[in-house]
Amino acid sequence: MLKRYYHLAKPGIVYGNVFTTIAGYLYASHWHVSISHFLATVAGIALVIASAAVFNNYIDRDIDRKMARTRERALVAGTVSVKAALLYATVLGLAGAYLLWKYVNPVTLGVALFGFVFYVVIYGVGKRASHWGTVVGSVSGAVPIVVGYTAVVDRLDPQALILFLILALWQMPHFYAIAMYRLNDYIEAGISVLPAKKGMRITKIYIVCYVVAFIIAMVSLFFFGHAGYVYLAGVLVVGIWWLVRAVRGFYAQDDAAWARKFFLSSLIVLVSFSILLAVAGALQA
Repeated sequence: MLKRYYHLAKPGIVYGNVFTTIAGYLYASHWHVSISHFLATVAGIALVIASAAVFNNYIDRDIDRKMARTRERALVAGTVSVKAALLYATVLGLAGAYLLWKYVNPVTLGVALFGFVFYVVIYGVGKRASHWGTVVGSVSGAVPIVVGYTAVVDRLDPQALILFLILALWQMPHFYAIAMYRLNDYIEAGISVLPAKKGMRITKIYIVCYVVAFIIAMVSLFFFGHAGYVYLAGVLVVGIWWLVRAVRGFYAQDDAAWARKFFLSSLIVLVSFSILLAVAGALQA
């Protein structure tokens, strides 16, 4: 039974977002970490994200029934009741919000709730209405790194905006790759995604454009004086490597196979950037 509730909270999404939260925290704190404050930040945002994931599972029940990869989810299969899921989501959200308010700061709580509303409400509706719903989804996914940053500095500033832009831009190629290799699932569920709306080639052009914008956003931290040469060299290597893989998509004979590999490369990029950001914080101490 516990396993069902664990998977209902989409742990993969929680862990991935917590990783960027930690990177933002270490960058802002220059590794001068209060363990209790750090743990409250991580636990707080993890609970808020988990809550949003459960609410999203509730909203997407009708869609999940139509997609092969989601038909076995607890709310679709009936192994967890709707009432229990809603109570679970509410408890998770309130617990996370309490931790951020009580032990972190109100700014961070506000940022976390902003991401929560975008993911549960605006993205939940937007992805059904238009292929631009992906852009809306990128907003909520860019919030956790800002949570980590504001937990330390207790304010929103230009650095927070740059971090937000970096993660928002990263998510677009990441999401488009998912849409490409799972295109049939999305079509069956009636979800409008760019590959279905505009075709594979146009999606690849969008991917290349977003990767270029992502690289520019990453290096801007250096040019605005918020990171050093080690960070610059690292993100350029990572960014150019990803751009090369994006361009190779135009020569792929199997779009789905290429998209899956590109999706996996996006995870490597995210981990690499997060580590480089944390290192930049340590070197600026």
